[in-house]
Amino acid sequence: MSQASSPPEDGAAGAFSVRRLRGSDAPAVLEAFGSDPEMIRQGTVPDLAAAEQYVDRLVTNDAVAAWAIVDAGDRLRGLVAINVDQENRVGWFWYWMHASSRRRGVTARAATAVANWALTEGGLFRLELGHRANNPGSAGVARAAGFIQEGTERAKFLVGSERVDVLTYGRLASDPWPGSDPLLELRAGGR
Repeated sequence: MSQASSPPEDGAAGAFSVRRLRGSDAPAVLEAFGSDPEMIRQGTVPDLAAAEQYVDRLVTNDAVAAWAIVDAGDRLRGLVAINVDQENRVGWFWYWMHASSRRRGVTARAATAVANWALTEGGLFRLELGHRANNPGSAGVARAAGFIQEGTERAKFLVGSERVDVLTYGRLASDPWPGSDPLLELRAGGR
């Protein structure tokens, strides 16, 4: 799955769409990381230089397909990405959203669109993801995007002084497709 691959365009999707992550998204990545202290679980982005490095690692790595969730003004509000194991046609699927853009169903629709693309034109057979058991929002995104819970990794993460379970999910190309509407407009975009 190369950075040149792109999902199909299916029409307008209102205020949000999905396009490839670009280097110019770094300021919005910094803003998103500052929107919620829990974003530290997604990486360390304390300043613009770190945001630029974060984005650069994603857009220059051929084993990562990174998609920006953008508003009508093309400003990044979230991210859906896949770390790809091409040999096994498997991808580790992950996502995050700016705190002010959560709870609108946008992340679920973007995740559905990217997962659908990955399991068809992207050439993958299996997607996997995991989230903290105390994160019901992420569970909702996973289920809406067609992922099936496969297990629990007990006490996997240390958050502060507390051990937290991680729920694991998978989605196969042969699984039933999700009933949720994907974010309709997926746009190819350069780096």
